Amino acid sequence: MPDDSQDLISGGHLVAKALKAEGVDVIYTLCGGHIIDIYDGCVDEGIDVIDVRHEQVAAHAADGHARITGKPGCAVVTAGPGTTDAVTGVANAFRAESPMLLIGGQGAHTQHKMGSLQDLPHVDMMAPITKFAATVPDTARAADMVSMAFRECFHGAPGPSFLEIPRDVLDAKVPVEKARVPKAGAYRASTRGAGDPEAVEKLADLLVHAEKPAILLGSQVWTCRATDAATELVRTLNVPAYMNGAGRGTLPPGDPHHFQLSRRYAFAGADLIVIVGTPFDFRMGYGKRLSPDATVVQIDLDYRTVGKNRDIDLGIVGDSHQILSAVTQAASGRLNGGARKRKEWLDELRAAEQKAIEKRLPQLRSDASPIHPYRLVSEINDFLTEDSIYIGDGGDIVTFSGQVVQPRTPGHWMDPGPLGTLGVGVPFVMAAKQARPDKEVVALFGDGAFSLTGWDFETLVRFNLPFVGIVGNNSSMNQIRYGQKAKYGDARERIGNTLGDVPYDQFARMLGGYGEEVRDPADIAPALRRARESGKPSLINVWVDPDAYAPGTMNQTMYK
Repeated sequence: MPDDSQDLISGGHLVAKALKAEGVDVIYTLCGGHIIDIYDGCVDEGIDVIDVRHEQVAAHAADGHARITGKPGCAVVTAGPGTTDAVTGVANAFRAESPMLLIGGQGAHTQHKMGSLQDLPHVDMMAPITKFAATVPDTARAADMVSMAFRECFHGAPGPSFLEIPRDVLDAKVPVEKARVPKAGAYRASTRGAGDPEAVEKLADLLVHAEKPAILLGSQVWTCRATDAATELVRTLNVPAYMNGAGRGTLPPGDPHHFQLSRRYAFAGADLIVIVGTPFDFRMGYGKRLSPDATVVQIDLDYRTVGKNRDIDLGIVGDSHQILSAVTQAASGRLNGGARKRKEWLDELRAAEQKAIEKRLPQLRSDASPIHPYRLVSEINDFLTEDSIYIGDGGDIVTFSGQVVQPRTPGHWMDPGPLGTLGVGVPFVMAAKQARPDKEVVALFGDGAFSLTGWDFETLVRFNLPFVGIVGNNSSMNQIRYGQKAKYGDARERIGNTLGDVPYDQFARMLGGYGEEVRDPADIAPALRRARESGKPSLINVWVDPDAYAPGTMNQTMYK
């Protein structure tokens, strides 16, 4: 008799086929009875399954995978607490404009509203923090719904999607001919919008005639893989460039158009400010830090972001690679692109930059113990190579690093993004090293931040994902402590923000990694080198001065 089972396919296998069609080669997951048929499908499709110790880690890793590769990440979690544990990772991806799919389990349709195990209204909970959230209603629709969710991830500015799949839908089998399995590359249109041609011409004209222009290259420059276009524009038109978020590394350190420490000075004195792929949110003082006399141009993938919180003179919606390339082409050859007359402006900014460096030079070279955070981040910056992906996970200590650490290459800086989520470090390491095993990964943690997801250090050991980790340990949640001290005085500065003196180097060794303790600043560089040479996941526990605060911490508006 013929074997009819060859003509049937399960929901989990349809999901795996759809993931494969999208180019997903790894899922991050924590097991549960609702979702295991997806694992079975992934084995057949050659998709790696990395199992973690907390669902927040799985979601953050999917986010990190998308940032590193440019392809959407995927996390698979069980129903109820499995899905709620992943909410923070999805929310972080939402604010950071990171394309990922979270698949959550759900009780069987036949038990709907009966109080099945781990039943919760997942779709209702996820809808406000995703671009798409839905239930897969039927096994034959499983692959189709996965492709639909991925398509929505790239509508406008990227972001996360969510699908819940009831257990009976996932486990059931349907005839292959009844299931729609979208063909790879055949269900999504290009999203590389080139912007309004008239607006592009107007921006080119503004740049040619500006005497003191400045440009901010934000995370969308990396999202759109617009590095070459951005670099060509600033060099051809002689425009000083500042970078934030994933846009860091667009220009290499030492490039004559690379500026880092004089942004506020530049934005106060510029006559033209071009903001690329960055909203006017708290990081930008909601737009109030820009000169009221400057002409302001905003370029963004999302129409809703342009002109939000601050009036602008020109807004262009579209892909920054296409737009910046078109602007350069339109401006080139006209009055030398305005480039010659801007030498004095660049010299003025370079002088402001040098003044800021000299101001903190004593701290960057400080031999004090406990170690000054500036000395620590300076040593880390010197340690990085062209191939080092740098990850910052923390509050005050990472604020220090943002002023000093300079990635050498585009796409080699990772931080939480505007949600300010602590705990992204270990999962971002996981994603970065899994996706790019040829790259060195260097991560700086605050001791409070590491504590949130640090147990998945064991996952890094288990999957042989080596990295160089540094914990800036001051036994405090120092960014919050500063605010309490400023607001309530010395007597109440340590309420609810003081941690134990934890030897994280011993924690790393306990879990099978490399660990070392540092109290003398002269020992930082040798310890980092030994961590690199160990070939293991590592933690260098550096005791830093608990009474040193980053300027960014002291300037936070929430305390004023």
